[in-house]
Amino acid sequence: MALYAISDLHLALNVDKPMDIFGQNWYRHDEKIKENWISKITAEDTVLIGGDISWSMTADESKDDLDWINNLPGRKIIIKGNHDYWWSSISKLNAMYEGMHFIQNNFFTYEDYAICGTRGWICPGSDKFTSRDEKIYSREQIRLKLSLDAAKRAGYEKFICMIHYPPTNEKFDGSAFTEIFKEYNVEKVIYGHLHGPALSRVINGMHEDVQYIMTSCDYINFNPVKILD
Repeated sequence: MALYAISDLHLALNVDKPMDIFGQNWYRHDEKIKENWISKITAEDTVLIGGDISWSMTADESKDDLDWINNLPGRKIIIKGNHDYWWSSISKLNAMYEGMHFIQNNFFTYEDYAICGTRGWICPGSDKFTSRDEKIYSREQIRLKLSLDAAKRAGYEKFICMIHYPPTNEKFDGSAFTEIFKEYNVEKVIYGHLHGPALSRVINGMHEDVQYIMTSCDYINFNPVKILD
């Protein structure tokens, strides 16, 4: 039994959204993901999926994409990305599949770890951050703490977090998210969102006693990475 991670699947089984407009490495990327996935992941493993699951705009449209993920081996734990407009109420999502779990102000577990998380947002100091982003940035901090606090109340002391957006700005300055990770002694942080030229500057590895792991599909060559044995 092992723990893997991948993000930014950007599936489009029901919508016309060819991903190869972002580079030839995205050509038939769903086939690459499936081939790599089934070559290493078994029914006993767990896979963390860090957002941007489907290009669908509605819950009905997303059903084929979610079914596609559900039919792959292993248990899945999923957070929302900025393109997941299909995301419906958390209770409805968590009633859909026995082996797929969705995080929003809650948590799930892997062995003695609590798996927590939220979507996150652009961080202050980023070239793209404006006054309009401040409200969402603050709300995502609350959601991250709600997830972690729920795990703490349940008695968990070891935490792995997923956040879709990078937890820092482009200059790798600290943020409210990195402070929360330190406050709760989070061991590992899984994130994605970045693609193309942005992949030349990512936070990856140990920083202030937290291990950051970048898992965007095109960064990991569409191949889920092992987080824990």
